[in-house]
Amino acid sequence: MPINLKFHDIKLPYSIHCAFPAAILATCLVILAVVSLQRHAPLLPVPVVTSRADGRSGGNHSCNIFDGEWVPDPAAPPYTTETCPVIHGHYDCMRYGKPDLGFVRWRWRPAGCELPRFDAARFLGAMRGKSMAFVGDSLARNQMHSLVCLLTAAEQPAPRTNASHVYRFERHGFAVASFWSPFLVRAVETDPDGPTRSGSGLWSLHLDEPDAGWAAHAGDFDYVVISAGSWFFRPSVFHERGRLVGCNGCLVPNVTDLTLRYSLRAAFRSALRAAVGARGAGRRRRTVVVRTLSPSHYENGTWNEDADCARTRPLRRGEWEMNAVEKEMYAIQREEFAAAEAAARREGDGARMLLLDATEAMALRPDAHPSRYRLWQPDRFNVTRDCLHWCLPGAMDACNDMLLHMLLG
Repeated sequence: MPINLKFHDIKLPYSIHCAFPAAILATCLVILAVVSLQRHAPLLPVPVVTSRADGRSGGNHSCNIFDGEWVPDPAAPPYTTETCPVIHGHYDCMRYGKPDLGFVRWRWRPAGCELPRFDAARFLGAMRGKSMAFVGDSLARNQMHSLVCLLTAAEQPAPRTNASHVYRFERHGFAVASFWSPFLVRAVETDPDGPTRSGSGLWSLHLDEPDAGWAAHAGDFDYVVISAGSWFFRPSVFHERGRLVGCNGCLVPNVTDLTLRYSLRAAFRSALRAAVGARGAGRRRRTVVVRTLSPSHYENGTWNEDADCARTRPLRRGEWEMNAVEKEMYAIQREEFAAAEAAARREGDGARMLLLDATEAMALRPDAHPSRYRLWQPDRFNVTRDCLHWCLPGAMDACNDMLLHMLLG
């Protein structure tokens, strides 16, 4: 609370013998003001966030919100299964008996500043009359469900209709949608069993054709959040300009294996170009957000056999290292984002681009996956332990803390 010092009420004499007491009085008032300000000042400054890919900004208290650590948080989780009706069974670790619920008692703290908790009322107030789309694989949907659940603190979404993945907050005129597009580009499964007959499938990817399932609608949204990665490990053949150019793990004679690095880079390039260039009727300046990959945490075995993620605490920096392929995928995402941002600026497309670089934060949370404590559908999934997706509530909520402060500052 500011102190209103009415100096005109202090009648200071002008004679020299009163100058010393006046100086003492003024000094005391200054000290009182400083003590009061210190009492009400935050321990760490609130970050100032811009669209720079390094997560830094030019403010007096700028810091990189993506560089930090997980610290204990005694506060109750922001939502539960009872307060949020949209938590999918794949992420509902509490309902399915995860024994150690300590994974909800941590928050992400950037080095040198505080990342405020998600403010649902503030977010919905700023998003009045707007819309947001999450585009990508099941981790994109994981983040979308986290956002919807966080927003229930201010308003419950209207019930979904026709099995759509659109949630409407009617009182604020805000809609959030999810588009399933694990490769971001046009993809056709040509062999469900895959080249090794393991059930991994074989996909035909048209790398220069953004998936029309989302690209045709991108112009209707004010915000488009893109994330993808894990599906590119699947065997696939690559097409560009209508012809076969290579593959990843396809085992087809006389077809060059270009690895997933080629398809990931080309798909992100096509998707970002489509998201930035999409045109909609009367739409304001669009914001395109890229969330970088979150690594899996399978340990003590292989992902499709006996591996698990049984840790019960977050890791500290240096205690977990991504494998070489994940490191390359992360680098490719950052590089393609930087290239698309530069092209948008150069061509004057008017889109604002933001990089939500959550990879380090999520890499430190092996404790926050469902493992076997989730809805298991053996007719659809062969993997019994999930160390890729994220429990809700949980670590994924921090990505939306970051998103709010990137969008609203």
